[in-house]
Amino acid sequence: MVKRTSPIRKILFFLLVLGIVFFSLFPFFQMLSTSLKFPAEWGDPSLIPKHINLDAYKELLNIGQGTKNVPESVRTLLEETPNLTTSQRKAILDKYKSTGDVFPFITYFLNSLILSFSAAFVTVLLAILGAYSFSRLRYPGRSLIQRGVLFVYMFGGILLLIPLYRMFVNLGWVSIPSGAFLSLLIIYIVQTLPVSLYMLGNYFRTIPFSIEEAAMIEGSTRFGTIWRIIIPLSISAIVTVFIYCFMIAWNEYLFASVFLKNFRDLYTLPMGLKALIHSKNAIWDRIMAASVLTATPVIVLFMTVQKNLAGGMTEGGVKE
Repeated sequence: MVKRTSPIRKILFFLLVLGIVFFSLFPFFQMLSTSLKFPAEWGDPSLIPKHINLDAYKELLNIGQGTKNVPESVRTLLEETPNLTTSQRKAILDKYKSTGDVFPFITYFLNSLILSFSAAFVTVLLAILGAYSFSRLRYPGRSLIQRGVLFVYMFGGILLLIPLYRMFVNLGWVSIPSGAFLSLLIIYIVQTLPVSLYMLGNYFRTIPFSIEEAAMIEGSTRFGTIWRIIIPLSISAIVTVFIYCFMIAWNEYLFASVFLKNFRDLYTLPMGLKALIHSKNAIWDRIMAASVLTATPVIVLFMTVQKNLAGGMTEGGVKE
């Protein structure tokens, strides 16, 4: 019999939930609000700007900058030098109009996207095969390997940073851009693979083995069974694991700051944001606009697959 909850407890619970939601969302509202305010309003504690200012976003994305950044001396020089061709004039003006050096969002976005998507894709691929072997196959040392993959989570990233860096330095990878990028990709895969194996392994155990048996009796191979039976029945869990791996790689800063520090063109968005904060271009609306641009892709991705994500977390929680 379910006990009735008193109104006071309901109100207290509601206030507790409201407080947690407010505490979680306030930094994002503050970030968005400051990015849209004019400098004169930065001291105003109100979250709603009196006038919307999109200059920081236009500047970071290099939209509609026109010739406002071109120095007067350069304009005078162009006017007094009629011998210059149209292409030469355009090249000179583009150099001053471009704000890409402030926060090259597109470059950093593509670097983060390639790195995060590659890490998530390879991790999910390996996790499907590994989790299937843990949940379905019998071989010596299976339990030891299954528990051993979680061993990496006993140590913080800072403890593993120096040994991993030394290892890739000895391989000669850190001194070249492609090697540094590949080193970071391998680290992200190793970091996210244990939890992915754990999550998918638990989910695969909830799928009745009789379905696989029926497929094998019909002549399907082991890989055919994984491809035609396991993956379609586990798509929500696989999407959940993919999003988890993608978000970990997208927001990671510690390893990226060490492995990519000598290659500015390979900076990811968190590294670009840190470089912006410590540069001469660090003013509040730019910093907050860059933070919004960095967080937006993950938020959009999360909102897009939210239904599958919730399903993946809950489905498989009950064994039948």
